[in-house]
Amino acid sequence: MTLATLAPLQATVLVLVPAAATCVALVRDPLRQVIVNGLYGLLLALLFLVFQAPDVALSMIVVSTVAYPLIVLTAIARSRAAVTDEDGDEG
Repeated sequence: MTLATLAPLQATVLVLVPAAATCVALVRDPLRQVIVNGLYGLLLALLFLVFQAPDVALSMIVVSTVAYPLIVLTAIARSRAAVTDEDGDEG
């Protein structure tokens, strides 16, 4: 299967997904990386939807846009709070 034989939407998504994955790898700030990773997850969900796997697309949306960012942001907040507590800034 070549890129020319795919539908235009399929070809577009197949080009955007690796570009988004590269962006996730190149972003250094953790908060921005969570946001870019969420967008990457949405593109992956669109890829699954375009290639007729709606069940996988729905689970990808839940994991990449809700669960993963929530877990990472909670971990960042707790680690920052732990560093603040260790410095003796309890108030």
